[in-house]
Amino acid sequence: MEKLNSIIFYNIDKAIRAYRNYAQRQLKAHGFMITIDQWLIIKAILENPGITQNEIGDLVFKDNASVTRIIDLMVKSEYIIRHVHPDDRRKTNLEVTDSGQKVIREVQSIVEKNRTTALKGITKDELEMMYSALLKISENCLTSKK
Repeated sequence: MEKLNSIIFYNIDKAIRAYRNYAQRQLKAHGFMITIDQWLIIKAILENPGITQNEIGDLVFKDNASVTRIIDLMVKSEYIIRHVHPDDRRKTNLEVTDSGQKVIREVQSIVEKNRTTALKGITKDELEMMYSALLKISENCLTSKK
């Protein structure tokens, strides 16, 4: 029977979790009260004006309930504002506030340092191969009908 450490997907998940935990600790150590998930959602809104909560969930790999909970917290923190959609009251438009944009700018240098630390010792060629392999895995899973 194969061992967990020999399974590629176990190691991918382990690396992602290790990075997220490290990144979250760095944000906290620098006095930021924003989570990685909140950062991702703010970035998604800024990069995709008019994005729906369902689309945010797809983009950041979160279920609808988690996205709603995170957005509720960010509304309370005044990082984003919800506006009722003018044509459909069941929908909301999300807008990043000035303080939300400010925190994204302030956190950016920490995010870049986190990436540098995580990728230390990995060559450009290795990174390109890894990126290519991960894209192929995603495509294989998304296009497989069986």
